[in-house]
Order: sequence, then structure tokens, then C-alpha cells
Amino acid sequence: MQKPSIPKGTRDFSPVEMMRRNYIFDTIRDVFRLYGFAPLETPSMENLSTLLGKYGDEGDKLLFKILNSGDYAAGLSDGEVRQASKICEKGLRYDLTVPFARYVVQHQGELAFPFKRYQVQPVWRADRPQKGRYREFYQCDVDVIGTRSLLCEVELIEIVDRVFRALGIRVALKMNNRKILYGIAETIGHADKMTDITVAIDKLEKIGLDNVKAELLERGLEPEAVAKLQPILELAGNNRQKLDALRAVIGASKTGLKGIEEMETVFGYAERLGLGLQVDLDLSLARGLNYYTGAIFEVKALDFAIGSICGGGRYDDLTGIFGMPNMSGVGISFGADRIYDVMTGLNLFPEEVNSSTRVLFVNLGAEEEAASLGLLRALRDAGVPAEIYPEAGKMKKQMEYANRRGVPYVAIVGSQELEAQVVTLKEMRSGEQRQVAFADLACSLK
Repeated sequence: MQKPSIPKGTRDFSPVEMMRRNYIFDTIRDVFRLYGFAPLETPSMENLSTLLGKYGDEGDKLLFKILNSGDYAAGLSDGEVRQASKICEKGLRYDLTVPFARYVVQHQGELAFPFKRYQVQPVWRADRPQKGRYREFYQCDVDVIGTRSLLCEVELIEIVDRVFRALGIRVALKMNNRKILYGIAETIGHADKMTDITVAIDKLEKIGLDNVKAELLERGLEPEAVAKLQPILELAGNNRQKLDALRAVIGASKTGLKGIEEMETVFGYAERLGLGLQVDLDLSLARGLNYYTGAIFEVKALDFAIGSICGGGRYDDLTGIFGMPNMSGVGISFGADRIYDVMTGLNLFPEEVNSSTRVLFVNLGAEEEAASLGLLRALRDAGVPAEIYPEAGKMKKQMEYANRRGVPYVAIVGSQELEAQVVTLKEMRSGEQRQVAFADLACSLK
């Protein structure tokens, strides 16, 4: 018999893993709510017409297409079957931003703008599985749409700072602006190749400058244009110094100048807030998605080698492709799976997250069992997760069970405890025991 398996790039999550993941989700949701964002969910599948053309050519190649249900292909000729559009009209969502834009257009009459929403759901990409890269993974998105105010960008910086401080992860936030990238393309004489340039330089950290230059040449840029681009990508100094240098180089581009001014405003607010977060202007940051038009974000963990764990940006007309133009929005997405890998690698999960039960009552017989049930009810009423071993048996076996489950406390109610109306409470990690009166048990465990 063939051993059961799951598709490459997907994972099962054990109870301990799920408790840790829920800790991440709950932490992120709590921060989103602090800033007034409301929850939203959209279907796992969307019409392909909604998804195609929104992520660039490379993104479109990573879409999972869904075969039409039933015997749809049974009556088609071989030639018709080969036409994917005839048998695949739906696809699994690639991200949460495009479905969000579709939702806004579809329900625009029901919404108050600016509309602020958060969304925590899985997405799918037909990528090559590798460390830190999965075909099915969760995103935790937060977006505001219906305003061009740069206060939204500043708010997202605050959210990044607050989330990762709560999770205990030291991070650096890298920022750029697509208007600056357009200004650079315009300055080197290739505004017509904005997409080619951004797709190439977005790979700078991964493949290095020489390979990026080679790719730009392959994409049709002249050696002179590539030579003009190199010193811009290598600008050094703090954010203000980089922006001043950029102004001197691309100031003749109205679009580029607008991007510089936007970044000056955002950095200025961030500095006045006095955040502990490291925020850097990174001119190689391009984020390959075609719908970005303004500020773009990417977050890297400082103490763990992995790709970006958070990213996003400003999009001025994503809803326009669905018939609702001039609806600007900005958002950022937290990659829960990579955040999980970072926290696991750095051992950042609190100990209490690893167990669903705070205390396990051992079962020593009928009379003790009956007394334990009353104590269990009182604990649960007080909000303390508790359970009893379902069968009377040897103490050693029940203790081993508690250890395997990672339960922090074991409660022992034997004949002597019944007579004294106390519980012997054992802390499993240290092995220390103490006696607690029945009436004080809930307070002791809370």
C-alpha cells in the first residue's frame, strides 16, 4: 500500500504548531484592531479574469488554475481541451490584495470610505518549494482604501513596529517608492521599460549586481543606460542623504521628484514618532507586482536568515481594472509562515503557548474522579483550560501523558487530599509540589 503524502510545498500542522501559529495570528489581529481595521474574508478561488494580468507575466505563471468541475471536458475535442481558458475559468488566489480590490468594487455601495480592513487567510502560488517558500501559505493583510493621505503609510510603519515588538523579532523595514523608480527609468532614457527595470533590480539582493546588469541588457537596455543606473543603486548614507543625492540626479523628472517628496514626508513623521524600528531607504527595492504606484515596503528579520517576512505598498488604481477608477489604497502583508520559521529558529514562542491545557487532573478512582469533576468545572468557569485523564490508572502513566502533552501542571486529588480538601499541585517542569485548598485552586492557576 502506498504511504499517504501531501503535495510538495504544503504542510500539516500539529496541535503544538497550530497553537504557535494562532499565537502569531492573534498577536497580529490585536494590533490591526488597535488601528481601527475590521475583519474581512473572501473565497479561496476567484474567477481567472479577476486574477490574470494583475501580477505581471511572472506572477501569472504562478497562478494555480482550477479545472472546471464535473465532466466538463468530456464533450470537448482534444483541441478544445488544450485551450486552458475553456476548461479553467477559476484559480486559487495568489494574494489577498486583488481579491480585496474586487470586493471593494463589488460592494462599493455598502462601504464607508476610507475603508480599513484586515484579512488573515491562505494563498497559493505554483512556485518551486524550498526553505521559507511554500505553495500554500498564510498572509495577514491590512489595507486602507479610498484616501491618498501619507498618514496611512506612517500608520503601517507603526503597525510593523508594534507587531514585531510584540512577537519579539528584531527587524529592519526597507522602503522605496515606485515614483522614484519611474524617475530613475525616465532619467536613464527608458521610461518605456519601467516594468523590465523593476523586475530586474528587485532581484539585486538575490542574484547580485552583475547578474542584474546582465538581465537588464537582455531586456533591451543599452550599456550606457545600465551604466547610468549602477551608481544610483549604489547610493550610500542615511535616508536624508540618499534622498538629497537622488534629487540631484532625477530632479528633472516630475514623477521622480514627487516620489522623493513623499518619502521625505513619511520619513519625517516616522522620525518624530521616535520608533525603535530601523527604517531604511533601499533603492534596489522594487517589488515586482505591477499594481504598486507609490511607497513600497519590505521587512527583513535581523537575526535569522530568511527572505522578507512582510511587504506591501501603495496602489493608486487597482480598483480601476474592475471599473472603479481613482480609488487609491495602501496595505502591507505579514507572511505568517516565515514569521513562524523565524520565531521557531530563534526560540521566541512563550512556553505557555505550547499547550492547550494548563492543568491535568490525574484519575485515581471513582470518588476522586467525582471530586475532580467539580474542581474542573470551577477552573473552566474561571477561564483556566483544564481536563482530567479519562481512565483511572497508574500515576506514572498519567504523568508521562502530561509530559508528552506539554501540560505545565498536574493536579492530584487522592484520599488524603479529599480528607483535607486540598489539591496537590505539581509543576511539571521543575518537579515542585505544593498543596492548594479547593477554594483557592482557580486563583492559584490563573
